[in-house]
Amino acid sequence: NNPAVFDLAHGQGALTGYVHPFDTPPDPGKMEEPLTHDLPVAAALGKLDYFEVVGFSDHLVTSEVWYRLLNCGFRLPAGAGTDAMANYASLRGPVGVDRVYVKTGARPDHAAWLRGLRAGRTFATNGPLLEFSLGGKGIGDELRLPSGSHTVQARATLRSIVPVDHLQIIGNGTVVADLPLAGDRTSATTTRGIPITTSGWYVLRAYAEHPAHPILDIYPFGTTSPIYVTVGGGRVRSKDDAGYFLAWIDRLEKSAREHRGWNTPAEKEAVLND
Repeated sequence: NNPAVFDLAHGQGALTGYVHPFDTPPDPGKMEEPLTHDLPVAAALGKLDYFEVVGFSDHLVTSEVWYRLLNCGFRLPAGAGTDAMANYASLRGPVGVDRVYVKTGARPDHAAWLRGLRAGRTFATNGPLLEFSLGGKGIGDELRLPSGSHTVQARATLRSIVPVDHLQIIGNGTVVADLPLAGDRTSATTTRGIPITTSGWYVLRAYAEHPAHPILDIYPFGTTSPIYVTVGGGRVRSKDDAGYFLAWIDRLEKSAREHRGWNTPAEKEAVLND
């Protein structure tokens, strides 16, 4: 019951997030497979401070679940973590290969770092370094626009120690701009007009389709946290993604009720009612 543990952590001033989430896409429709990850419950209850988009998992698969959460209106920053087993470093890289960078100001400060992570002023990466702005707003900020159609200027910057195959702006879960990569595909600075008519969110991501030394991970990948856009005061909503998580939660509740490892019936009911 991670939400209960998150409550304990918050009581001590900690931040909470899910780590190494997904190597395969969770499918609530596959009834023959258990679905016991309580991520959507923690998000819905407001107990989640960040989501480890880059970690010991498949980064693109994990991103797709993150996008669904963002489409439901949950503002979840991108985090990262290696989760390395140091005595098996060759399995998935050494400590520090997956990391999150937080904008804190000129001087390193742990409290400011935590505040910046919570505020979403982050990018997560195993190599590619990213900068992103939209309509003059930075990562983690909110751009407010009046109702109607708008074209907003996005600025994207990439620097990488290995070539990448894709530099993309993702808006509300879909690719809204494939940005050009030239030469050795390790750097780019570009602007692009993004058409916006509804409220949503936008991130910049970069990735390669195959592993590349010296990044000791399944493939090079980096993503910013979102820049949020509110058009005419509208809220971010997705019926399809909400239905996906409702089906997930139904499966989760079924698994919890059928689980035989509870110490007492009271313990089971306490978790289900949390």
